[in-house]
Amino acid sequence: MNKKFAILVLSLCIIAVSCSESTVRNPGQGQVGEAERIDSRPLQLNDTDLAKTATVDRTHSDAEYRAAEPYPASRAEAGAPMVLAVVSAESPIAASPYPGIPPYPPARPGEWNRESYNAIDENRFINSLNDPLSTFSIDVDTASYANIRRFLSQGQLPPRGAVRTEEMINYFSYRYPDPDPGRPFSVHAEAGPSPFHADYQLVRIGLKARSLPVQKLPPSNLTFLIDVSGSMNHPNKLGLLKQSLNMLTAQLGPQDRVAMVVYAGCDRVALMPTPGTDRDAILQAIDSLQSGGSTHASSGIVTAYELARKSFMPGGNNRVILASDGDFNVGISSRDELQALIEKQRDNGIYLTVLGFGDTNYHDDTMEILADKGNGNYAYIDSLLEANKVLVKERSSTLFALARDVKIQVEFNPAVVGAYRLIGYENRTLQDEDFQDDKKDAGEIGLGHTVTALYEVIPAGHPDIPGVDSLKYRQQAGNPAHLSEMLTVKVRYKPEGAQTSALLTRSLAGGAGSLDQTSSDFRFAASVAGFAMLLRQSEHLGSFDWNRCIELAKQARGEDSEGYRAEFIRLAEMAQLLRNQG
Repeated sequence: MNKKFAILVLSLCIIAVSCSESTVRNPGQGQVGEAERIDSRPLQLNDTDLAKTATVDRTHSDAEYRAAEPYPASRAEAGAPMVLAVVSAESPIAASPYPGIPPYPPARPGEWNRESYNAIDENRFINSLNDPLSTFSIDVDTASYANIRRFLSQGQLPPRGAVRTEEMINYFSYRYPDPDPGRPFSVHAEAGPSPFHADYQLVRIGLKARSLPVQKLPPSNLTFLIDVSGSMNHPNKLGLLKQSLNMLTAQLGPQDRVAMVVYAGCDRVALMPTPGTDRDAILQAIDSLQSGGSTHASSGIVTAYELARKSFMPGGNNRVILASDGDFNVGISSRDELQALIEKQRDNGIYLTVLGFGDTNYHDDTMEILADKGNGNYAYIDSLLEANKVLVKERSSTLFALARDVKIQVEFNPAVVGAYRLIGYENRTLQDEDFQDDKKDAGEIGLGHTVTALYEVIPAGHPDIPGVDSLKYRQQAGNPAHLSEMLTVKVRYKPEGAQTSALLTRSLAGGAGSLDQTSSDFRFAASVAGFAMLLRQSEHLGSFDWNRCIELAKQARGEDSEGYRAEFIRLAEMAQLLRNQG
């Protein structure tokens, strides 16, 4: 009996070895290949309280990652609704999550397309007599536009959840007046006819932050937090990430310091705080990055913030720069828990910049919430040109905060405005009471940044005003001196280092009589907003169509030294062709 049992065991072992060899030879078929290992040595920091002893004996290879379930169950925990498409390489014509919109770009051989986005419900028109106040946090993120460009460049229309109108509008800079001396930014307002509905008005509100010459920028304490998990093993992920960090490193000076934390199955310090001029050491650390393993991002986040605190520069620019595809699958992975983790880390004077990379398993919903809740900003890097725009040309606005908890509250005059609709900013709206609450977190604005918001307005007395029951206790009378005003813009902000907010106000009495009389920036911003609404198949488009969008953008292109507006026109033309193809 024992002899027969031994023969049976030996036969099973031979079969197992044969299967293993077959798996390694065919990793592209979604099978599990030979496991890769990552450096599992404990952290070596100057302070013993930072030492970590977590190790891993075995981590998932990239092939194992591809063969995993389409979406970790933990991601479906409580939180905002999300949009998820699962498209395998073997099923390139899988159904789109939205009627009339093609599926996501096809996955690479052996990979699932697991991109995820938050669902967005567009803002609706609000009766100003019932609620004259509109309050929201500013948003300086630009990730949505670059991500949509990636979809269109691959011959696909983006999912609706990827289209955040405010990020598309704010991808472009606008010529607002510089702030008065002693002011951190200026407040601008302009109105004119709406291109979406013939009888409506469009209002543009803008902020322009103060700029500083490069030689006057404060010193930077930068901690790179780099995702080196198996999912990052692709040229448009870790490869592009390394090139991007090399470009940023070239901008640093002797007063700057750089540290690096990497994470996969566990985290480790890859570079202790190093002077910005020691480029050989920094570049060597960047060049040595290799991908492999699962993604334990929460552990890396804690370590990066601890390291940033240990090298904190009072009066300097203290910032963690997280670069990832957002696929967190080990440790804390639910969005609610990640939000709580990042909120705990933010109240220490350390800001966060989130850089997104890659496709097929890109988790925009996770990346957005980290930047939103971590006193940060969020950009998507789809090319070296975008890396150069974000990290070199716009380095001051990306990496240097001027003011934080910046909120805007607009009060509409019901005698002039019957109803209003904030275009975009759906996940940035605040309660009206939050405006004066200095404990309420809001957005940050960087040096030289511009912020733009658009409202579509229905004039008082118009039949399209949404009806509400008359209010018994509302005081109807207003100050006669203000009856001609359309609205008043109020901005609250905390200057860097302050705990109490300051207030700026600006009123708008009226607007241009025709769209041609508005500024070119006004019309171009309107075309970008219309582009986003067309991609989302918005119910608020009115008579606006693709031809009108492209025509308006061409007429309002104006000065375009960097070519960003010309590129936008080409993207709109491409999107129109894709839409016409069904």
